[in-house]
Amino acid sequence: MTTTTGQDAPPLLAARKPGRWIEEWRPEDVSFWERGGSRVARRNLVFSIFSEYVGFSIWSLWSVFVLFLTPAYGISHDPRAAAAEKFLLTTLPIALGAGVRLPYTFAVAKFGGRNWTIVSAVLLLMPTVAAAIVLKPGVSFGTLLVIAALAGVGGGNFASSMVNINSFYPQRRKGWALGLNAGGGNLGVAVVQLTGLAVLATAGKGHPRVLLGIYIPLVVLAALGAALFMDNIADVRNEKRALRAACRDLHTWVIAFLYIGTFGSFIGFGFAFGQVLQNQFGAHFLTAGEVDPVKIACLTFLGPLVGSLSRPAGGWLADRIGGARTTFCNFAVMALAAATVLVASHLKSLELFCVGFIALFVLSGIGNGSTYKMIPAIFRSKARVRIAAGEDPDTAEHDSRRMATAVIGIAAAVGAFGGVLVNIAFRQSFLTYQTGDAAYLGFIALYAACMGLTWLAYLRAASGYQAGV
Repeated sequence: MTTTTGQDAPPLLAARKPGRWIEEWRPEDVSFWERGGSRVARRNLVFSIFSEYVGFSIWSLWSVFVLFLTPAYGISHDPRAAAAEKFLLTTLPIALGAGVRLPYTFAVAKFGGRNWTIVSAVLLLMPTVAAAIVLKPGVSFGTLLVIAALAGVGGGNFASSMVNINSFYPQRRKGWALGLNAGGGNLGVAVVQLTGLAVLATAGKGHPRVLLGIYIPLVVLAALGAALFMDNIADVRNEKRALRAACRDLHTWVIAFLYIGTFGSFIGFGFAFGQVLQNQFGAHFLTAGEVDPVKIACLTFLGPLVGSLSRPAGGWLADRIGGARTTFCNFAVMALAAATVLVASHLKSLELFCVGFIALFVLSGIGNGSTYKMIPAIFRSKARVRIAAGEDPDTAEHDSRRMATAVIGIAAAVGAFGGVLVNIAFRQSFLTYQTGDAAYLGFIALYAACMGLTWLAYLRAASGYQAGV
């Protein structure tokens, strides 16, 4: 493919290298954006969402598979031990998914956003094909642990997708774009659970591999879509020492902690909600004297669904009233929702319990969107301070973008580990007390701490960031 440069170049994609590389990309230039930049960004956003959606679905497969598993699949006959084993099966993919998020973040600049989307989609065949081979009666619990852990590769897609889309959109549209990208991807958690419900209701709990027959073709479609319709941006680079600089910046760890409270809650609850209902309210879901996974699955998908749909709303609110204000208020309401869940647990009220948990899902989605909006805003605000002090504007803006990219990766990884903590908290609470009450108290304390930290870092007058974040 030939390339063009200079004034005679097309207004967009001013020069391309073979392999769909965009040489010139200026989203902050309003005329550039209106002449076609928005169209190209939107096309990349659509296929990024689809790839991330499939990744989240594969990452969440084991939150569905545990509803199928019986002692025939290596699970203990003892109910308390079986609950602990199933929580372990949902904890491992979250842990691996959190671990791969950081390298996935930097893979975008190393290989190109389009190219890495193709690779990350193809990697999803590893856990799905492996599960299709081994997931049958007689399999050992140890084998299940290995295969469940492999599903963690789906968790990395989020980080690389967010970094890629962050490069395509101007600052004034980042909250909306990042919220839509993440929310569309997060829908994978709800849809895989809804698909699992359909399989349970039709094929029965003896056929979990039917689910894989549905998702393996979607993995292939995600890779093909990225290959045919996405682009790489040539000037996206892994800046030397950007990660080191980000690790030394206090704001990185503030945002990462806040993201534990939002995304950690969303993904942790998404994986654990079905098991919590099964363990704490199993008597409400009986059929012929046994807990019916179909009845449980009818409820479990609702939480991830509303949490995914509310994420763009968090970005939208942050664009209009500020990310810090949105995040602060959101954590206050999350603490109230967690308190509602605790009260419902004591009252043994399934209806109130579900209301409180659904509220937590909605609020975690809003908080995800608003917290991610804060990242570029924080470093843009710091850049403006440096520019006002006399620093070169181009240098300050460049440093702002490279820091934001590094922090997105770190926050994505640390926040996902929050999902690990959620599942560990539930596992220990049910093992020790046969109820989730201890975990709910921990969640209330976490949200209160996040609310206080948001105020201290970004909203109190002495912070100096209330106008820009």
